[in-house]
Amino acid sequence: MTDPIRVVLADDQTLVREGLSLMLGLIDGIDVVGVAADGEEAVAAVLAAEPDVALLDLRMPRVDGVEATRRLSEQAPAVEVVVLTTYADDESVMAALRAGARGYLTKDASSEEIERAIRDAASGRTRLDPAVQERLVELVTSGNATAAPIATPPGGALTERETEVVQLMAQGLSNREIASQLFVTEATVKTHVNNVFAKLDVSDRSAAVAWAFRTGLAT
Repeated sequence: MTDPIRVVLADDQTLVREGLSLMLGLIDGIDVVGVAADGEEAVAAVLAAEPDVALLDLRMPRVDGVEATRRLSEQAPAVEVVVLTTYADDESVMAALRAGARGYLTKDASSEEIERAIRDAASGRTRLDPAVQERLVELVTSGNATAAPIATPPGGALTERETEVVQLMAQGLSNREIASQLFVTEATVKTHVNNVFAKLDVSDRSAAVAWAFRTGLAT
């Protein structure tokens, strides 16, 4: 048997916090090892409990979810962060991904979606709520995304063509539409996409797009 995924969760609303704790406690393979009412408490709880995943509300007093994510990226880099937000169009969507969040869900996500996001995060995979991903595409296409330094992927630097493909993926284009824009075949685009997945160590488009937003490649 594999060890359970250890989770610290934080939300300033008592009802939400207790509800999430109860829900996660009923899922086999997930243990809630800490709870917090704000970002400062969340960082302290994570440093004390050393969980696998931190599930953080975005809007919290004293220290919000973005700053808590940033602190955890620096002080507890082995802990993956999944952020919860009330609205997909929250202006901090991009900031949280840039701060290092691995997943991003709205609070109307089902228990199955939250469980999947936690399991994906614990495995190093990214999961974005579809509404959040749509919002990120809007930010990029409207030119409102703030630039950030572009990190080198774990599998090596992207080629110029692979970079173009990721940027077009971040705009919501399909492989066929990317092929048309780049004047190449759809099969060639699929090859580039697979190469991107391998270099980023991801398994799907949403994870690749999230990486692009998080690192500033998609601006």
